[in-house]
Amino acid sequence: MRTVVDDVTFAVDEGECVAIVGESGSGKSVTSLAILRLLGPEGEVRAEELTFREASVLDLAPAALRSLRGKGIAMIFQDPMTSLDPVMRVGDQVAEAITLHENLRGRELAARVEHVLRAVGFPDPSEGARRFPHELSGGLRQRVLIAIAIAAKPSLVLADEPTTALDPTLQAQVLDLLDRLRAEERLSLVLVTHDLGVVAERADRVVVLYAGQVVESGPTDEVFRAPLHPYTRALLAARPELGEASRGRGRLRAIPGTVPAPERWPAGCRFAERCHQAREGCRTSPGPALVTLAPGRAVRCPVPQEPLP
Repeated sequence: MRTVVDDVTFAVDEGECVAIVGESGSGKSVTSLAILRLLGPEGEVRAEELTFREASVLDLAPAALRSLRGKGIAMIFQDPMTSLDPVMRVGDQVAEAITLHENLRGRELAARVEHVLRAVGFPDPSEGARRFPHELSGGLRQRVLIAIAIAAKPSLVLADEPTTALDPTLQAQVLDLLDRLRAEERLSLVLVTHDLGVVAERADRVVVLYAGQVVESGPTDEVFRAPLHPYTRALLAARPELGEASRGRGRLRAIPGTVPAPERWPAGCRFAERCHQAREGCRTSPGPALVTLAPGRAVRCPVPQEPLP
């Protein structure tokens, strides 16, 4: 068995949005799936602690785990067309998410389905409930996934790249919807994304992953204002400035190389081969530990930080 994510530590408070960021292959989606133990028969979750409301998720029996999924913690997946059942009407899929956890039937269930669809912005919930997924736009399909996620009134929602396939206008609408639900329902949100602009605007705290490890975490404004890890600094430096992008001038500061696959993780710091600040000691085993430098701030790098060029 191969380890693909290790030494990942973070917590989510009530009503808080925590963003998990990093390049493709950093372990963002695997981390969110592991929280709900959705890695499949070949996946195994090992942790010193994985708790939800002081209960150990790792120790839950199958029935209790099924109850947790949807009712306590829900998930919004990336692609509606592969996550929704193409031969079930939208209303039936939302109703299924409700009846798995609550004994609602008939008119009471239909009213609840319409209420949930209205909450996620369906202009005509009763008509929308009769539609099949292929009859809806991409934005409405994404809203169906959100409706299914919140249907049983969970406390925590894991959103795995929920706006990847949407145009900027629809992205903003979906993210505004999640913000509104957080405010109204006191939902906690884990937002998996590669979009640092979204993180800067929406997240209270950010967790930066690289090659299956947390390399930095802290309040979003602090991390963006004074990043401590070379990888975080490189990600921020790679963002296009609006003026440069609109005028077609300026070059992006790309990070050389790629995220190493788990079978090629180096013995020392996993970012060392791509880091312009790496020293010889960075490549030796064991690699650096995640160190808490201040309340809420942690970094996995012993090298003194230099200003961004």
